[in-house]
Amino acid sequence: MSKFNVLEHEIVPEHHLVPVEEEESVLSRLNVTKDDLPKIGINDPTIKALEEIHGKLDPGRIIKIIRKSPTAGYYEYYRVIVKSVI
Repeated sequence: MSKFNVLEHEIVPEHHLVPVEEEESVLSRLNVTKDDLPKIGINDPTIKALEEIHGKLDPGRIIKIIRKSPTAGYYEYYRVIVKSVI
């Protein structure tokens, strides 16, 4: 049986790891801190799939999500990895 990659599913938006050296510019451009960003749990299936690509990801890293919109075309959304989402 082959392993399923959730990132390849048609209803899952694109997820990209933001390089550490670009995190400050993203936060500055959005005028937010990491605490202001929505959270995504370290055990989320998309994070597990990104770990297959990038290796172990630590809490505090930023993920860029590119979503399709019928009115806006595409838009970027950011989340920060946390140990658990309550």
